[in-house]
Parts: sequence; C-alpha cells; structure tokens
Amino acid sequence: MLGLKATMAVIDNSGALVAECVNVLKVTTGHGMARIGDEIVVVVKKARPVPATLAAGAQAAKVRRGDVRRAVVVRTKYPTRRPDGRYVRFDDNAAVLVNSKKEMIGNRIGGVVAAELRAKGWGKICSLAPKVI
Repeated sequence: MLGLKATMAVIDNSGALVAECVNVLKVTTGHGMARIGDEIVVVVKKARPVPATLAAGAQAAKVRRGDVRRAVVVRTKYPTRRPDGRYVRFDDNAAVLVNSKKEMIGNRIGGVVAAELRAKGWGKICSLAPKVI
C-alpha cells in the first residue's frame, strides 16, 4: 500500500529512475492508499541525464526531473493476498509511467511485475515484462 510521499523505482525506459507519489486516483476505499494495479500521480525525483548533443533531438529522454506524470503501481512491499490464500510481497515499490490515455510512456520494462495487473486491465504491462509473479 502506497500513500502520499511514498517513493518508488520506475522500471520502464521512459528516463525516470525514482518517483514520489503525490495522489492516488479514483480509489474509493483504502483511505487514499494505492495497491498493485492502481493508477497514481507521481513527481519524477531522479531521472537519467540528457546529453547536450541530444537535448534538442528526437532521441531525448521522455521525462525529466520534476515532471508530474501518471503511473501504475506494479510492485509493493506490502503483502498482497491471492485468492488461494498465499501472500506475495516484493523487495521494493515500483511503478510504470503512463499517459492520460493509459498508454505506457516507455516501450520496455526492466523487472518483474505482479500477476494482479492482468486482472485489473493492465495486460500490456504484463506482456512486456520479463517475468510475471
């Protein structure tokens, strides 16, 4: 469960490395806490540096430090209960950046994601991930 000011790794190739949650979107229960598969608003706290030669070109990073973007939570430290009774938790909190049309900003994912994403309508993220747990 991620709340306000929670930091997380960004595991796509959009250019962001670390993001901080500033709002949880459309979660009526849970008192403003985000779980796996929820959409949140984040501020990019750390991003890959942009070389001066590519700053004006088309190959520049898609996001910069300080950008406010939407993201989908793909891993949490907080345990998630599966229907068969097992609990699954990860070593860190992680997210993938998306735009307002719910399309991924990056085109690659560099880490494992939770299987609950497919049931919540994020099948594209599961299909691009190297491993789904």
